[in-house]
Amino acid sequence: MSLYSFGLEQLSVHAWNKERTQIAVSPNNNEVLIYEKKGKEWVKIHELTEHSGRITGIDWAPESNRIVTCAADRNAYVWTLKEGQWKPTLVLVRINRAATCVKWSPQENKFALGSGARLISICYFEKENDWWLSKHIKKPICSTVLSLDWHPNNILLAAGSADLHCRIFSTYIKDIEEKPGPTSWGVKMPFGEVLLEHKDCGGWVHSVSFSPSGDQLVWVSHNSSITVADASKSKEVTTLTTDRLPLLSVLFISPTEIVAAGHDCCPYQYSYQGPGRLEFVKKLDVPKQSSKSTMSAMQHFRNLDKKATEEDSSELSTLHQNSITQLCVVSKAGGSVSFLSSVSLDGAMVVWDLQQ
Repeated sequence: MSLYSFGLEQLSVHAWNKERTQIAVSPNNNEVLIYEKKGKEWVKIHELTEHSGRITGIDWAPESNRIVTCAADRNAYVWTLKEGQWKPTLVLVRINRAATCVKWSPQENKFALGSGARLISICYFEKENDWWLSKHIKKPICSTVLSLDWHPNNILLAAGSADLHCRIFSTYIKDIEEKPGPTSWGVKMPFGEVLLEHKDCGGWVHSVSFSPSGDQLVWVSHNSSITVADASKSKEVTTLTTDRLPLLSVLFISPTEIVAAGHDCCPYQYSYQGPGRLEFVKKLDVPKQSSKSTMSAMQHFRNLDKKATEEDSSELSTLHQNSITQLCVVSKAGGSVSFLSSVSLDGAMVVWDLQQ
């Protein structure tokens, strides 16, 4: 694992370019900063400042090398690199509340945007008029959309929201793509069709992630639970309630392995082997030795007697010193994620080696 600091107080979202030589981050304000790795240092090379509200989502399309951003100003921009500068194109998302998350589809011909307007905007490029349009998925969403993830088939979209529901929708747009074939989640897929609706997830659904095959979907909720729905097993749902603080981000790293992280400041690995077999595996972070742990009981009471207080260091034993806000895939090997990254409200970015 490697710890990096950009000299920023907080990091809320991040995204990598295709070669993993550049990273786009937001320091929890209206700016997107792009850094390039030169040797062991990260050097800032671009600032994207078109938004007027706090950035809530960034995604970098690897093949087309386009960045999409969304913010609390109710806008989304698609950024294209021209002559060494990132040029923004405004997207007609048509929302009256803050945007909350954004995600490119696997084929990069459209992207999904969640918002506080109780809808999802599916945005696509119309070549005739040279602009980005959007179609809305509204029903049956009853509150803010908090998280999104695409199925590998480029059609199905998972969404978690503040109405305590996790859903899977069809985003088929006949103007830009061929009619999709049947999937394990369903056969008929007109635009906006609901193929899964799991009610009462126990809290806000902070993050969702499809497995590599797309047959399983995992999500994490604010009641400290992690849940997997399995389409290959009649959409059977398995929930594991943990005794930890709520998880904020989750990723399938292999067909059977999951990593989740959140307010505990540490990523955890879980294993899913089928319905009813969702288990905790290990903590990815290696705790640092603190001076207090090696302090004798006699020395502890001497300090208490001398200063009338306990000498309790506020430093955590984890690499991150505040809540982890987002996990991202860095590289894959043999169909599994080998390295992933995390950003936190402590301003740090950590790259985790999952092969250790």
